[in-house]
Order: sequence, then structure tokens, then C-alpha cells
Amino acid sequence: MPPTMALRDLPATARKVTQRGSTFYLLGDQRMLLRDAYHIFLRLPWSASLGLIAAGFFAVNLVFAAVYYVVGGVAGSDGSFFDALSFSVQTLATIGYGAMYPASPAATVVMTVQSIVSLILTALATGLVFSKFARPTTRVAFSRHAVITQHEGNRTLVFRAGNRRSNVIVEATIHVVAVFTTITAEGKVFYKAVDLPMVRDRQVGMTRGWTLMHVIDASSPLHEADTHKLKQLELELYIALTGIDDVTMQTVHAIHRYSDDEIRIDHHFADTLVTLDNGEYLVDMTQFDVVVPDAAARDSVPA
Repeated sequence: MPPTMALRDLPATARKVTQRGSTFYLLGDQRMLLRDAYHIFLRLPWSASLGLIAAGFFAVNLVFAAVYYVVGGVAGSDGSFFDALSFSVQTLATIGYGAMYPASPAATVVMTVQSIVSLILTALATGLVFSKFARPTTRVAFSRHAVITQHEGNRTLVFRAGNRRSNVIVEATIHVVAVFTTITAEGKVFYKAVDLPMVRDRQVGMTRGWTLMHVIDASSPLHEADTHKLKQLELELYIALTGIDDVTMQTVHAIHRYSDDEIRIDHHFADTLVTLDNGEYLVDMTQFDVVVPDAAARDSVPA
């Protein structure tokens, strides 16, 4: 049997990690915040990124204001911390001096150092913001659930992907991996990853919706799957979609995960394609996430 440990016995250095809905504890591999700062910044929302830059500039101003307050030597200053902060802001922002200016060697040295720091900070902030703007993004949505249903006489895993932008994702390619736990002959817990072949894993141009299907045969980890088996296996589906944005000509990607409780057995998706009385078609994206129990559901779960 695999080793077990009580939650109360976890070392204090164990770090709780939540990634895409999956939670686990990590011991002995601490995150290097400074080394990962660039990637962390790019993943932050714009409000947090701009707030972080503003906070950085404000903190630097406060530090140099404290130095000016202690050192002194600023002509036109009454010696208050407010004047020191005002002088620090003028120096860092290169606004240009008015009534206050450095009048001692110490203040001149501090001003020189702050000017160099100002150039570095401005360059870094500009580069970070530009990198965030230039980062290729996509608005690909995946259906809230995946379903297992009958299709063309075969048990089939089905889920949907949709392009929420008006652009075209050229050469869109999908890759699906099933990850589940298994016990080896030696009694060890082993996380096994199996590629799931799709009926169609490539589109020349992805505009709106794409229904993805995997035929469940005897070699599939989903063979004879029911809700209990999915829970027992702790099965998760990881989906990676890549393609080229036809506007920016940059490679874009989207990643999604389905946990075992997000896979509906004996359900199917509601139709998104409706035929109008004039022979034209309506694509109803309000039905994108809607799943319906099959007529003869053996193991249905409410949607």
C-alpha cells in the first residue's frame, strides 16, 4: 500500500498549491519569487500590474525621501519630511527643480544615485508593460462539462471549445491527456498520463465552435467508466489548444482541465445549430454549456 500521512503531521514548510482546481501540498521545492518575478508579473491582471508598478515608484520615493530627510542639504526646504518627499518625487520623475535643489555634496550624491535608479525603474516599467501588451492572448472558451454519450454507435467522450473573438485561429490543434492514479505491482502510487486520440484533432481555421470527440474503446482509460470509477481513478483531463492568430500572426494557446466531477456520464450537449424557416441557420451560443441527460441514462448526474 502507498504511504499515508495525517494532515496534522504535515511539516510547516509544506506549501499548499492550487492549480486549475486541483489542490495538493508541496514539500522541498520552494518557489523562487525573485527569479520568477517576470513570469508572475505577466500572469497578473492589468489592475494588479499597474498597481504594483505605482507602488514600486512610491516606495522608492519614500526611501529616498527618508535619505534626504536625514542627510539634508536641500536648498529651499524647510527640513520637513513632506519637503523631502516632494524633492524625491521631482528627482525621480525628472520634473525639474524649482525652489528646491541640492546644495550640499551629500544631497548631490543622493540625487545622482536616485537619477540612475529613476532611469533603471523607468526602463524596467516600460519593458514590463510592453511585454504584457505584446503577449499573445486568446479568448478560447471550453464547455463547463465534458460528457460521455453514445455517438455513431460508440461510447464517446465529447466536449466543446469555442473562439470568443472575431478572429480566426489558423491550424488549431488540440491535445488531450487523461491523468489518473494507479497502484503499481510494488504497491506504489503512480500518476499515469495517457494521450487520448481525438476523432479530429486539427482545424484549418477555428472561427466559432468546435466539438471535440474521443471514441472510447478497450484501450481507453475511460472504458466502462462510470461515476464511481472516475472518482476512484481521480481522473482528470488536460486539454491544450494551440494555433496561430490570423491578425497578429502569433502563436496562441489555451489550456483547460476537467476533473472527474466535471465529466457527465450518459449526457449529451444541447444543439447549438438551429434551422430557421427560411432555410438559414442560427448558431445559438447560449446553449454552449448546456448538457442534457440521455434518454436511457444508466448513470446520469444532474447538469
